[in-house]
Amino acid sequence: HGAVMEVITTCNDQFWFIRKLLKKGSDFLGCQFPIIGGAMTWVSEKNLVSAISNAGGLGVIACGAMEPSLLENEIISTQKLTKNPIGVNLILMHPEIEKLIEICIENKIQFIVFAGGIPKKKYINQFKAEGIKTIAFASTLFIANRLMNFGIDALIIEGSEAGGHIGPVSTNVLAQEILPFISEIPIFVAGGIGRGESFLNYLRQGAAGCQIGTRFVCASESVAHDNFKNIFIKSEARSAQVSIQLDDRLPVIPVRAIKNKASVLFLEKQKEVLKNLEQGNVSLKEAQLTIEKFWSGSLKKAVIDGDIENGSLMAGQSVSMVKKIQPVKEIIEEIIQQASHEYSE
Repeated sequence: HGAVMEVITTCNDQFWFIRKLLKKGSDFLGCQFPIIGGAMTWVSEKNLVSAISNAGGLGVIACGAMEPSLLENEIISTQKLTKNPIGVNLILMHPEIEKLIEICIENKIQFIVFAGGIPKKKYINQFKAEGIKTIAFASTLFIANRLMNFGIDALIIEGSEAGGHIGPVSTNVLAQEILPFISEIPIFVAGGIGRGESFLNYLRQGAAGCQIGTRFVCASESVAHDNFKNIFIKSEARSAQVSIQLDDRLPVIPVRAIKNKASVLFLEKQKEVLKNLEQGNVSLKEAQLTIEKFWSGSLKKAVIDGDIENGSLMAGQSVSMVKKIQPVKEIIEEIIQQASHEYSE
């Protein structure tokens, strides 16, 4: 991280405030820079996760719909590639969530990022008892306070500019709604962050750091197919559109992805699942899990197989800032340098 630290330490008077802004999040994460790697199914695996942690951020494994044994193998493989802290993103609707929690504890994971709902207090306590820090997403100030009462260690506020599953409110508005009112625990901001100037802006507002996903998709360490990376490099912000929910009876969390044939296939899948729900062939939870599996399978087609027509191209609006394939270390240095330069102006 020589280049970055040289930028930050060139003039003590000039950059002391940048170091101060980075300190809270870095101390919490136990890493050099308060940048969390967004957990992206099929993308956030051992290679990218370890690269982010080795470059001074916090890499997070995307568990998604993984079976417990698969998650365990992924954790062990990642730990062989980095000695620095890593995290695991757990989807709360996973049918074997209790087993996944056991595996994370047994393998001494340092951070857990809960997704897909509000974690039970007992889950948070299980990790706390083992010295494992927990992070959860808060979409409103009310939910943020509720999570704090449950004992959560940190929060992520993610705006609708993000890729994959998103909420309805922009990052900018969420930051204004939540950051001024919570100082007890670190808050990381996510959604649409592609440059250091934006990162600095949220740090100034009180954020401890940020979570970045889309910028890391085209990292040289990412296992994503060249076709997948190339479509990111060619895309504009407007290319990443939000999926449509066909019926209120089947609550589907909107997904932001680059529009293609798979966007149409998702509508057909919803129709099929809705029909089964109406006929009583599946429960609501089963219907929602079917949708999740559709996204996971569709994403694999694109990320691993390179089928960019029939596969899902999940991407945040910051995809317009992905211009080339570059190492993770270079991406992080670029963001920190941009933040440092903005502050010095």
